Amino acid sequence: MNALNPYRPRKDNPPLTHNLKVRLSALLVVGLLAGCSQKGQLDETGGIYAVRSSCPQVAIPGETDTITLFSPAGSTDASAMDVEATITNVRVSCQDTASDVVSTATFQVVATRRNASAARQVVLPFFDVVLQGGNRVVAKHVGAVALNFAAGSARAETSAQATARVARSAAQLPPNVLKYLNRPRKVGDEDAAIDPLSDPSVRDAVANATFQHLVGFELTQDQLRFNATR
Repeated sequence: MNALNPYRPRKDNPPLTHNLKVRLSALLVVGLLAGCSQKGQLDETGGIYAVRSSCPQVAIPGETDTITLFSPAGSTDASAMDVEATITNVRVSCQDTASDVVSTATFQVVATRRNASAARQVVLPFFDVVLQGGNRVVAKHVGAVALNFAAGSARAETSAQATARVARSAAQLPPNVLKYLNRPRKVGDEDAAIDPLSDPSVRDAVANATFQHLVGFELTQDQLRFNATR
């Protein structure tokens, strides 16, 4: 396995694009929904134990949770809105007991339409991305979700899922960094108040071992701009 690509992508993964990297870097301003929660507990000496998980954090990048289709295409007037869909109710499961860490995100897509007269199917694209260190796209897959509107119904709903696989060895901290982070520090020690992440080498090691599993609608530049300015 290529050490520079610890995520094992599906065979149908399309090539990564520079635009996607720029878009995701700009959109990671939203808080991340933890794929496997991190927790802390008080030590008897007054310190705090922090438990780090190998599971990727799962999130929807800002402005990619909604997609709007217009009719006629190219118009952005409210009267031209044809279909609007939103990703919601994201749930995460993670298996980190084998050589690979497997993150599965399930989510719902809820949509409304303007013309509810006839039955209609709408197919919408979504992306499934693995990000390393907060800014490096290591794999991407584009899928599709189908929404079936019944005749006379303005609302449709369906569910989908996306799975990411990360090599456990890539999601673990080097032994020397782990030892440094876990060393006992007590009140009064010379370095007790120093944040370990202030050391660039430690900070970089933690970033390299941290992965995010991102899902969202695969938007055009015009759709992304509409979401950002609406």
